[in-house]
Order: sequence, then structure tokens, then C-alpha cells
Amino acid sequence: MGFSTDAVHAGQEPDPTTGAVTVPIYQTSTYVQEELGKHKGFEYARTQNPTRFALEKNLATLERGARGFAFASGMAAITAVGALLKQGDHVVASNNMYGGTYRLFEKVLAPYGLTFTYVNTGDLDATGKAFRPATRMLFMETPTNPSMIISDLRALAKLTRSKNALLVVDNTFMTPFFQRPIELGAHLVVHSTTKYLNGHSDMVGGVVISNDEAASERLQFVQNAAGAVPGPFDCWLCLRGVKTLALRMERHEQNARAIAAWLEKLPKVKRIFYPGLKSHPGHELHMSQASGFGGMIAFDTGSLEKGAAVLRRARLFALAESLGGVESLISHPATMTHASVPREDRERVGLTDGLVRISVGIEDVDDLLRDLEYCLSVL
Repeated sequence: MGFSTDAVHAGQEPDPTTGAVTVPIYQTSTYVQEELGKHKGFEYARTQNPTRFALEKNLATLERGARGFAFASGMAAITAVGALLKQGDHVVASNNMYGGTYRLFEKVLAPYGLTFTYVNTGDLDATGKAFRPATRMLFMETPTNPSMIISDLRALAKLTRSKNALLVVDNTFMTPFFQRPIELGAHLVVHSTTKYLNGHSDMVGGVVISNDEAASERLQFVQNAAGAVPGPFDCWLCLRGVKTLALRMERHEQNARAIAAWLEKLPKVKRIFYPGLKSHPGHELHMSQASGFGGMIAFDTGSLEKGAAVLRRARLFALAESLGGVESLISHPATMTHASVPREDRERVGLTDGLVRISVGIEDVDDLLRDLEYCLSVL
């Protein structure tokens, strides 16, 4: 089936009892068993929930993976991926990724005996040199958050397989509409379903899509044993959002490309990070592995003071963390999403104090441009 057809129908067969076309919200904590040891496949809602199962099947289909595992947040999903490792294992990770992931790795997982090396995964040679005999995983984003570094997924998949390591890709920025890392060789894909997949800023969730049998078995165990599962209503909200994912992503990108082209003409904007621009160093590589460029843009205003001045003037762009909703958001990564990353590490990858990140929504682009013009008039 085509992507839009799968988005609407995969995992969402009509309810067999009533014929309802929308998956019901199974708001229950437990299930009656017919007799000892005999039930209908459902025992306890942490372990099994039909609404969650529908979401997991739907997202696994869209990412072209074998299994899907939904969690209560994107960070819970990444924590479950971390549970695939054991004391003494080593992880190579993107040196420019979401600050919450860095915080999890350094402040939660490292004390348990895992070690991490952060590298520009856009540099294949440097990434290969970062591997050690104990390396069991490469965790990466492409484009990275927020500096939009592009990495070669096919080459990195080949590298990880030669090293007997797992390739894990956070695909939140691109969504499976634009990029499907599993088709390019990744073992696991993670998402914050809070973002584009839900698309309406009204729930928090995460998912891991697996194409590795051993990892799937472990993830299923961890999901149940640790219990960081989403509630059925949040799963239903995400299922509802996914139905319009294709339409929304087309509009997000259409608006973002227009805004990026406008920003590129402004001499007062120091640097623009958007892979849809031909001037972006990863533009051609990204085109070879993705069908679009998404709705995330970052640009450098030159200083913290100038960045703060821009943020103060925003009206239509709401000053808030998160991304991927239908409404446009503006944020300051150094003090918001990436505040947990040491300053010297941020600046090394272009995440300066003057960097501003925008999540371009689906509003009328002329209105968005007017708001940005007013914001940037202070530069």
C-alpha cells in the first residue's frame, strides 16, 4: 500500500464488535479471564492494550520495520534502547543531538557502566575510528538537532554491521514520510511521537521500531518489565494524528522551504541550517536518502542578546520547547532543549548562544514571514 493509505489503515481495522472505523480507546487496567489459564490474549494493560497494539502496528508499517513498541515518552523509548546494553558496553553517538538524549546517556546510563564517545557522524572516517572492541551501538540523528548535520545512513549501516553493532536512528525530525532508515539498513528507529507523528501538541509519547529479532524480544520484555507504557488515550491521539501525517508534512516542508529561502537572503542572519537549501553541505546526501527536508530550521543571530531580542518579538511563532505541531514554535536551544550539553561541546558543533530554532507549522506562510520579519528587524 502507499504511505497515505497505510497511515490511515495500517493496524486500524474496523472494530469486529461494532464495525467502528476508529480504533476504540480501551480504557481498562485489566481483563476478565474465562477460567484459570484461559483468556482472550489480554491479561493486564501494562502488558497488552488493543489501542496501543494498533499504534505499534501502524508505526511499524510506516517505518517498514518488523515490530513497534510504544512508550510513555520519547525519552522512555530511548531508555528502553539503552536497556539492550550491559555494563562495559560502548556506544558511539552523534555529537550534535537532542540535549535530553545526551543527558540520559551521561547522567543516567553512564553511571551504570556504559561508556559513550560523541562524534560527528557526518564524518564517516571519524565515526569508524570511534568504534572500539566493546562498541555495541551507534546512536544517531540525521539531520541532527539543531545543527542539521547530515550523515550517510547506507554507509553507517554497512559500518555497524561490519562491527557487529546496532544502528539506531532517531527519525523524529524527518518522520517516515520523508525518511525510512530501516530501508537503508538501520536496525532500530526511535521517535518522540509527541512531535510530528501526533502533530497536534496534545500528548507525550515515544516509539521504537525494530527490524532486529533479538532486539525486538528484549524490547518487548523491557516494555513490560519497566512499564513505561503510554495510556490508551495518548495512543488514540497519536493514531488520529498519523492519519493526516502525509498532508501535514507536505505543508510543513512547503512553508519551511519558503522561509529558509527568505532567511538566506538576509545579510544580518549569520548562518542558516536547513538541508533543503542547496548551500547546505549535506543537501545532496540528504536528497539521496530522503524524499524531503522537513519543517525544522535553525539560524544564528550572532549573540545571546540578539537571539533574546528576536525571541521577545515573536507573536505567531510561540516561544516554547518541542516541535512538530501544526502551530509554529520558536526556541533557544542553548538555554532550552540543549541546556544540559556543556557549552564547549555545543559551540563545537555550531550550537552557539545566538542560535534560534524554529519549528515551522502549517499556517499561511505569508503570516509566518511577516512575524519573522518583525522579529528579525532588531538585528
